[in-house]
Amino acid sequence: MKRKLTLALVMSAYNKTDVHPSTFILIGIPGFEAAHIWISIPFCVIYFLTLLGNFSILFIIKTDHRLYEPMYLFLCMLAVADLIVCTTAVPKLLSLFWFNDGEIRFAACLTQVFLIHSSSTMESGFFLAMAFDRYVAICYPLTHSMILTHTVIGKIGLAIVLRGTVLLSPHPFLLRWLPYCKTNIISHTYCEFMALIKIACAETRIRRAYSLIVAFLTGGVDFILIICSYIFILHSVFHLPSKDARLKTLGTCGSHVLVILVSYTPAFFSFLTHRFGHHVAPHVHIFVANIYLLIPPMVNPIIYGVRTKRIRDRFLKVFSFSKPLN
Repeated sequence: MKRKLTLALVMSAYNKTDVHPSTFILIGIPGFEAAHIWISIPFCVIYFLTLLGNFSILFIIKTDHRLYEPMYLFLCMLAVADLIVCTTAVPKLLSLFWFNDGEIRFAACLTQVFLIHSSSTMESGFFLAMAFDRYVAICYPLTHSMILTHTVIGKIGLAIVLRGTVLLSPHPFLLRWLPYCKTNIISHTYCEFMALIKIACAETRIRRAYSLIVAFLTGGVDFILIICSYIFILHSVFHLPSKDARLKTLGTCGSHVLVILVSYTPAFFSFLTHRFGHHVAPHVHIFVANIYLLIPPMVNPIIYGVRTKRIRDRFLKVFSFSKPLN
């Protein structure tokens, strides 16, 4: 019954000739409509863990003034961006999977495009800021607190937010001015820039080029700078006198490296398959796009909570109820 209803929506949408449809229809994962309920279970669990983990990180750092240090403040900013990304996409995704409610208004779809892409860009910027913090802390330990003051941290955070907002704000307008006379069906679980570009019936090379340039100027440049920072970090670490000092210093970077790998790997795969992977099955791309959207925000607080002793100790103290809070 559910599959028949989906097909009916698809056929009705294909018969429309509205150049600017009032609504789009998300169909989820093509070929897996019958399994949407089962797929929604891990997605719902991941979303719950994301909310729990990131709100816990924010609460722990907010209530412990000893954690008001650059790494933890940038981690708070990352947690907020993670929450925005997930909360923008997942509730509608679950509504689609549970109730076959794939209809989304045109304005809401464009808003979702902007929030998801701009917040993802901010996440990348916060990763770079955290890498810069590790670089200063390891290469210039004596001047770390003088370089990264609270004022400087605030300015870096504001610059990252403005970069994501300014560079990604044209995306909804570029999509708004396109005609959609072929169909209003989006073969995806949420609205994203390239998914809408593919169903437009107009020349989109300039828009694609702009999206590609923005992606390189944000995620691409951030990743290159992160790699450069870790090259300098490794150079400094291997000049330390003792093996224990080298291991301890590398250990402070372990959480950040794991988070970067978890975040950038699906992001690059999704980006490349959208633009160059024409032979990749649609359901594979959509699965990876959802992994990119869901897994990093869930994993980030877990990695930092487990591998960062000060956050781990504070978490146990807050939730054990066996010791009074300081």
